[in-house]
Amino acid sequence: MSEVLSKYLPEHAVQLCFELIKANSVHLKIVNERQTRHGDYRKGISGKHEITVNANLNKYRFLITLIHEIAHLVTFEKFGRKILPHGVEWKMTFQQLMVPFIRPEIFPNAVLALVANHFRNPTASSDTDAKLAFALKQFDERKPDINFIHEVPSGSLFRIKNGRIFQKKGLRVKRYECVELKTGLIFLFNANAEVEIIPG
Repeated sequence: MSEVLSKYLPEHAVQLCFELIKANSVHLKIVNERQTRHGDYRKGISGKHEITVNANLNKYRFLITLIHEIAHLVTFEKFGRKILPHGVEWKMTFQQLMVPFIRPEIFPNAVLALVANHFRNPTASSDTDAKLAFALKQFDERKPDINFIHEVPSGSLFRIKNGRIFQKKGLRVKRYECVELKTGLIFLFNANAEVEIIPG
């Protein structure tokens, strides 16, 4: 298992993760990309703790996702199933499990301070922490035709994954206001949303 983990995790996180997986009897599955989630946890009919994590995640995102899901397992086992999935108990557990990983041997300097700051009060998804999400995306394999929305020139047209086409307008606080061409409706996009620019 540690050989498999070494393909997906930062080198100095492998042994720690392996011990957590073993201690909590996790059945880990590394699966093809899912658009809606990075990972999930469920207790199977057989009573096995099943955690799935997307194979396409960069090693730092993979680590945070794996610990996020192990935190669900530990929280449900300790506090029962009636608690909120991302409530106080889960936040506390996630923080405790992440502490040994918030080290310069594991996270690069560009990300370390942002990770430390995020885990003062972790959210249901690190994607909602725009600064951390953007820093983590820098380690993704980037497709040549994909841009972040903050790189799209104002007034330009762009396409999102489902094919819908928008025109970028202005910045509203932290998000970008964009008009969908087909409906004329205004949508707000995070600065690190990935889109395809349509040449003018």
